[in-house]
Amino acid sequence: MKTDLSAYNNSWYKPGSFMKRFFWHYTNAIIFKSGLFPFYSIKVFFLRAFGAKIGKGVHIKPFVNIKYPWFLMIGDFVWIGENVWIDNLADVIIGNNVCLSQGAILLTGNHDYSKPGFDLLLKKIVIEDGTWIGAGAIVCPGVICKSHSVLMVASVATRDLEECSIYAGNPAKKIRDREISGSLVNQR
Repeated sequence: MKTDLSAYNNSWYKPGSFMKRFFWHYTNAIIFKSGLFPFYSIKVFFLRAFGAKIGKGVHIKPFVNIKYPWFLMIGDFVWIGENVWIDNLADVIIGNNVCLSQGAILLTGNHDYSKPGFDLLLKKIVIEDGTWIGAGAIVCPGVICKSHSVLMVASVATRDLEECSIYAGNPAKKIRDREISGSLVNQR
């Protein structure tokens, strides 16, 4: 067997009505993916208007790309840096006090390379409270970044990150425990 992209069929995937996706495409381009609207409150307003569940104190920098806000939940006091790409074909759940540094990528979609038609695969991402996703880091489909975990710069999370742990590399591996103010967070 060989890959045959002409056999690709994702007709089963229904991410929202054509009109909803159409209006979001242009809203995303003008409000989020540009630097024209640096005000956080405008971005939060539009995300909520398109069905996202957004907490308080959320900061969204310019040049952020969000695929479908109706598959997005963001807790309180979350920072989303420049050039972050939330490619949420499935649910992305972001807890409280999370930092997504510039250029971070959250990917919920993949393809089944064992099938000739390169079938679409979807898995949600969960980023729990206090997590930091470093600049240029990638979180792959189905990954849970547990409470207060850290994914260092340019690292790739292909598996769940343990609570209060720091990960680096591609694929990311645990390099040490995370300490905050001299004590381990998980020894509360």
